[in-house]
Amino acid sequence: MSSHDPAPGPEDHSHDTLGRGSYREVLRVAEILRKETVGGMLLVVAALVAIVWANSRFAESYFALRDYEVGYEPWHLRLSLGTWAADGLLAIFFFLVGLELKREFVAGDLRQFSKAIVPVAAAAGGVIVPALLYTVFNASNPETAGGWAIPTATDIAFAVAVLGIIGSHLPPALRLFLLTLAVVDDLMAITIIAVFYTEEVAFTPLLLALVPLGVFTFLAQRYSRFFGLHAWAAWVILLPLGLVVWVLVHEAGVHATVAGVLLGFSVPVKQDQASGGPEAGRGLAEEFEHRFRPISAGFAVPVFAFFSAGVAVGGWEGITAAMTAPVTLGIVVGLVLGKPIGILGTTWLTTKITRRHLDPSFEWIDLVGVALLAGIGFTVSLLVAELSFAPGSSAADQAKVAVLSASVLASLLASVLLRVRNRRYREIEELESVDADRDGVPDVYEKGEVRGDGRT
Repeated sequence: MSSHDPAPGPEDHSHDTLGRGSYREVLRVAEILRKETVGGMLLVVAALVAIVWANSRFAESYFALRDYEVGYEPWHLRLSLGTWAADGLLAIFFFLVGLELKREFVAGDLRQFSKAIVPVAAAAGGVIVPALLYTVFNASNPETAGGWAIPTATDIAFAVAVLGIIGSHLPPALRLFLLTLAVVDDLMAITIIAVFYTEEVAFTPLLLALVPLGVFTFLAQRYSRFFGLHAWAAWVILLPLGLVVWVLVHEAGVHATVAGVLLGFSVPVKQDQASGGPEAGRGLAEEFEHRFRPISAGFAVPVFAFFSAGVAVGGWEGITAAMTAPVTLGIVVGLVLGKPIGILGTTWLTTKITRRHLDPSFEWIDLVGVALLAGIGFTVSLLVAELSFAPGSSAADQAKVAVLSASVLASLLASVLLRVRNRRYREIEELESVDADRDGVPDVYEKGEVRGDGRT
């Protein structure tokens, strides 16, 4: 136990927070992490290809491809490929964010206020502090001050990819904390986008969107009753309704990724909504997550990264100019320093106020590594940068350079620390293996007795 508070007795876990969760929850999180790790690797590859292409002698072809317009003009759907990726493909990503949030707070271990308060507060701190730091660097320039939300986001795919590569032996409770932190962080980011980056709202299409959204919600809540286990209904009935919601929200002037979150919230988590807890029956949300996560991680997010990460830096002089600009400094300092300070400070303050303890399976130094990982902004930060500044402007290019640089720096710092901690936990696993019963569930998840050194 790394906290200075008196440690609870071996049987007293009533004041533990950020716990390891149920065994079923650990297995679910592990499966998500595996998929997001692959997706994060694809995301990095796509971004690298874009950067190299945008700075090669074939750069004009990259920007021509990104700006090539397709779609239907009367519905304001004739958009560039880059915009389709940001508004359309990212809606799939935020649909999964909505599913995951609802899953955690309805049927997951974090439905308990005592366990949810710390990661939620940490996410809030990780949003507020970077925004304040960015504002300090750009307060004197009204043209760039509007980018304050760029360093507030965490890229779950990128962060999990780093964690998957260097943190295979870290405690499950720590991974659950990162996943929950990033998901809540994404919710805050999409709320910021909806509230602060919507210039003008057309209320007629927004009100009309409530009709297909209501029908979608009604059918989704009664999916098994109406359609049984037939998967065709999801594609033939629910998917078209979801597309109509997306089109109307886009027509209303609200960023269309908000439609993804709303649709995710409308999907039932459990078969029986009357009973809660992680042992509740498998619901439609889990089915959708299983089907859409590979599409999001393997295609939607990497394609968005490909079209958003490409920026012509203009050689060494361009890099030097970009790295000394207030926009760049605000974003880099916000992500690399502001995120860890906000997350760790809020976590410490919350545990002191609520008199709760960290789960004894990990220590504060482990949280420092996770907080550094949260400084990987990338996907959502690039999205907010596109909404903050005019395309092709110097501020937009500086913001992209800053997001890419900060994400790489944060991942390197986190990797150094977490690799050391991962080696420590691997040594513990090699010294003392965890016993398992005939049911295959490790005893630690049945008895709940883990000491601060990780031994049972």
